[in-house]
Amino acid sequence: MPFMQWNQVQRFVKWASTIGGHNIRKILIANRGEIACRVMRTAKKMGVKSVAVYSEADRNSMHVAMADEAYCIGPAPSQQSYLAMQKIMQVAKVSAAQAIHPGYGFLSENTEFAELCKQEGIIFIGPPSSAIRDMGIKSTSKAIMSAAGVPVVEGYHGEDQSDECLKEHAKRIGYPVMIKAVRGGGGKGMRIAHSEKEFLDQLESARREAKKAFNDDAMLIEKFVDNPRHVEVQVFGDQHGNAVYLFERDCSVQRRHQKIIEEAPGPGINPEVRKRLGEAAVKAAKAVNYVGAGTVEFIMDSQHNFYFMEMNTRLQVEHPVTEMITGTDLVEWQLRVAAGEKIPLMQEEILLRGHAFEARIYAEDPNNNFMPGAGPLLHLSTPPPDSFTRIETGVRQGDEVSVHYDPMIAKLVVWAEDRQAALRKLRYSLRQYNIVGLSTNIDFLLSLSGHPQFEAGIVHTNFIPQHHDELFPTKKATPPEVLCQAALGLILKEKMLTNAFRDQSNDKFSPFASSTGRRINMCYTRRLSLLDGESIVDVAVSYNQEGSYNMQIQDKTYLISGEIFNEGDSVYLRSSVNGTVCKSKLVILDNTIYLFFPEGSAQIGLPVPKYLSAVSSVGMQSGAVAPMTGTVEKVFVKAGDKVQIGDPLMVMIAMKMEHTIRAPKAGVIRKTTICRSHLGGSNPDTHNGFHCRIRALAELLRKIAGGLSQRVVVMAMSYLDEMAFQVWLCLPAMVHMDQAGVQCSWLYTGRFQKHALQEDSRTPAQLDASQDRPDFPLQILLELLTLHLSLTLIFSEVRKK
Repeated sequence: MPFMQWNQVQRFVKWASTIGGHNIRKILIANRGEIACRVMRTAKKMGVKSVAVYSEADRNSMHVAMADEAYCIGPAPSQQSYLAMQKIMQVAKVSAAQAIHPGYGFLSENTEFAELCKQEGIIFIGPPSSAIRDMGIKSTSKAIMSAAGVPVVEGYHGEDQSDECLKEHAKRIGYPVMIKAVRGGGGKGMRIAHSEKEFLDQLESARREAKKAFNDDAMLIEKFVDNPRHVEVQVFGDQHGNAVYLFERDCSVQRRHQKIIEEAPGPGINPEVRKRLGEAAVKAAKAVNYVGAGTVEFIMDSQHNFYFMEMNTRLQVEHPVTEMITGTDLVEWQLRVAAGEKIPLMQEEILLRGHAFEARIYAEDPNNNFMPGAGPLLHLSTPPPDSFTRIETGVRQGDEVSVHYDPMIAKLVVWAEDRQAALRKLRYSLRQYNIVGLSTNIDFLLSLSGHPQFEAGIVHTNFIPQHHDELFPTKKATPPEVLCQAALGLILKEKMLTNAFRDQSNDKFSPFASSTGRRINMCYTRRLSLLDGESIVDVAVSYNQEGSYNMQIQDKTYLISGEIFNEGDSVYLRSSVNGTVCKSKLVILDNTIYLFFPEGSAQIGLPVPKYLSAVSSVGMQSGAVAPMTGTVEKVFVKAGDKVQIGDPLMVMIAMKMEHTIRAPKAGVIRKTTICRSHLGGSNPDTHNGFHCRIRALAELLRKIAGGLSQRVVVMAMSYLDEMAFQVWLCLPAMVHMDQAGVQCSWLYTGRFQKHALQEDSRTPAQLDASQDRPDFPLQILLELLTLHLSLTLIFSEVRKK
């Protein structure tokens, strides 16, 4: 069994180090998100108190809630918070922390911070600053590795950083070449130049990104090995001169030079190559007197020849797969070694068993070049963790993925006795990972892990581009059986809310008080409109007396029945379509029906009425649009410039990545109103785009308030956006709410698609003929009932207070 269960030689000793004289009782974690939570779990297990630091954007985050103490260190931007060394050091002193764990990213490989810790007498849980410096400068590290007998790839690592010098060496090495930031990591400041023509553009782009990420735009040039494997070795050193390796990980499958699936051990690597890899990695560690957890990265060709690429002087994101196959806790090792203890295990005691995968779950859109995303996690459910499944995360349902930081949501880690069994478990667990609220790469990970070449272990760093067509197939129309289930879920959810309304209503004259649950003038046939991608699908629904439904889509009719039930924290739909029984997880949010099946998922929209969709898009014009909130880094054009399709207009930095905004069509720039370092509208205390939504809602009020009562206006606002509650708090003069909330009854026409308020004396026929109020569709019922119930509870609480 994995993760500190099967390795019987693991030394379990009481946490009170006597070696080196250090007894660490409290640590500060200078990081956020999942790695901060990961360190805290081990610290708690060892009886060590943890101190969290957080930015204003992370005030309510998971790592703050987990910590024994937490301190705010500044605004959301990293430079003012998680990279503010002096602020973090001040917190360490105030909290009396004996050591600082830097996690990964941020200050984890910062020589100056490691030195500052030493000067202040606080233990830095990581290698000495000299090792960080030597391995952090890629040109220096290559020279040290070459001298230590570690194979290196041909390249230029010199001090002359002029364009002419770098271009000349690229020509000497031979295209294609890899342009890499000297202090780079995580895919930042890295570009491939395939020809001399594009070299200078790629060099400039890499420099800008490196300057932003590392405050150093020095570059090195290396020969680009076509279709290489990315194989890395976990090493560990202590203060007594010992160093060991914990086998290799294969991290070849990447997008934007960043890993998305890692596995250990590497597929197809035989014991002899494995031993040579490990011994070369230990040579690298000893060459710089390494202490703590580190990773030596190699590129490997098809003949299993490997070459040193870089050394990451920190705990890697993917360290859990190593823990799973070796039965170790590397964070515990870090704390023990930092306290002066020897490495817990000798090399011959470190055993390899089984196979492990890690899939990184990101807020991103794979169909849009893996564009990072941000926003709230409106619904989040995960596979149940156990001895063979780990979920490393720093977010919960309701939390928000911030535009200011990396968009990783979680790491899903699985273990099994062999690679095929582990791969099956990975895919099974991915299907159980359900997220609503923003785009994720989960479906892409399922497609990737199911690719025949990946299943065979034939992987390389060019895997995704090479198999693009298979990994990004043309989206097919949703099967009609699934559309029927979506319609059933909507109807049953509506019926459930209607019954809840009836049960809590004190209005004996309300049609909802009917014991049968039917509505006035209800017709037994109704029509629903569902949105499948960009196609609207009409579903004719007929109600049968026994509780089933006939649903007609185009010229085919389906007999469907089912029920909604709760299982744990999730809502499920059990349905029968023409006798075929199916169980799926059901989520209805933001005019979208989400169905999660064992074999995949479906997302079915509810069309927005034209009068609402027109208002919600106020201010949104077609053209060049920024993918997200960010900082404008460079503007290429000025008023009067002529541009062609694809010409770069500006460069922005968001989520630590550089994004180029290009012209969508040919034309002339009329004017530019953007200046450098202009930050798009974002408030960490509100949902992204909140102010835009207020403007859209205000426009809705202006356009339709003249023909509608104030109550209908509020209902329309609710339909447009879940932020309606905050909006009418902001606009009390425009929308008056009495303490009874929104009380409405329903009168439906034959098509079940019209409603009137109690205060309106007009008949349904008069309503049909009326032109002064819009035609609300059936789907709005769900939102209006939810609004009513919510308001009733709100005003009830207000009256109590």
